[in-house]
Amino acid sequence: MQDAYIVSAIRTPVAKAGGVFSRVRPDDLLSFILKALLNDNSSIDPAAIDDVIIGCAMPEAEQGLNIARTAALLADYPQSVAGVTVNRFCASGLQSIAYAANTIRLGEAEIMVAGGIESMSMIPMGGHHPAFNLKVFNQKHIGLAYGMGVTAEQVVQKYQIEREAQDAFAFESHQKAANAIKQGYFKDEIKPYKVNTSTYNLDKKTVLQQNIDVSQDEGVRFNTSIEQLSKLKAAFQKDGSVTAGNSSQMSDGAAAVMLCSESALKRFNLTPIARFVGFSVSGIDPKIMGIAPVAAIPKVLKQCGLKQDDMAHIELNEAFAAQSLAVIQALDLNRDIVNPLGGAIALGHPLGATGSIRTATLLHHLNRTNSRYGMVTMCIGGGMGAAGVFENYQ
Repeated sequence: MQDAYIVSAIRTPVAKAGGVFSRVRPDDLLSFILKALLNDNSSIDPAAIDDVIIGCAMPEAEQGLNIARTAALLADYPQSVAGVTVNRFCASGLQSIAYAANTIRLGEAEIMVAGGIESMSMIPMGGHHPAFNLKVFNQKHIGLAYGMGVTAEQVVQKYQIEREAQDAFAFESHQKAANAIKQGYFKDEIKPYKVNTSTYNLDKKTVLQQNIDVSQDEGVRFNTSIEQLSKLKAAFQKDGSVTAGNSSQMSDGAAAVMLCSESALKRFNLTPIARFVGFSVSGIDPKIMGIAPVAAIPKVLKQCGLKQDDMAHIELNEAFAAQSLAVIQALDLNRDIVNPLGGAIALGHPLGATGSIRTATLLHHLNRTNSRYGMVTMCIGGGMGAAGVFENYQ
């Protein structure tokens, strides 16, 4: 089996749902980052790209109709380049990278584009018209009907995660993200996006056109405190401990990754930034879906012939502080290497884009710190976990 290499990993800033990207169509946001990926790899003949695989958790309405294909054409990819949209909820953006990498490893492609997109401003969690099969509501399958916040409260009870620990974790996420922004750590991975706005002045009967350059993640709270977080009420369960402050944010964002075979590297004179090492998924009880990385992480490490201690950096998606703490506790993860630049509580969680966004952050940080192996992992709605391992190649 041949290796799959990553030559570029970029993303848009992540905006709050209802925020600066609220009127930006997801197919426009995705086409922007796909176009930027081509521009960053101008030595590649676009016609040599075999496929575009894009993850999206709610692929309907403005991000429906196979957004991968639509956005690729809007980005002026040749008509010969196909596109497919995949959905594994919160792992969709990581799953797209794994599918692309494995296609190359099997020798079925030379150059692949992968990524993710989500506009939670335009398409709400669960979509516009959720329609559960009534069989889900029997006792055997009721976990499938649990809201994500309810599953977090289940994890709190099972793993005895205190409210104070959750708020402290959330505070640290914002502090680490704020520091990363101040240090300029995200500049290499973020492609600034220009938002055009129109404001109508009723008195003057005029329209004011403005262009806003968005270059920074919108959700980071630079001045939050544990005191402020501790005052928030439980959001999902009476007398619970999971709040809006210690949960991930609803967000809008996109990311894209270029993957190549070794022969493509030579053909187009490309320098890889990383090697795809492996990917695994695993299923657990949907009622406690947040703990699922505990099953996926050992599985992918065994597949790759590596140990937990080989990881220099782990991007553990912070769906909730409660489930993040439970995973860290259950696997005895080194807190120093988990989300050193902050996580979804501060940086946002645009569902299907998150896996690709976190991969971009991981790869740039591995390069910056001259570290070898890193991992992206997350829980997934429906009771699943995913984990992908990458090797720094610079």
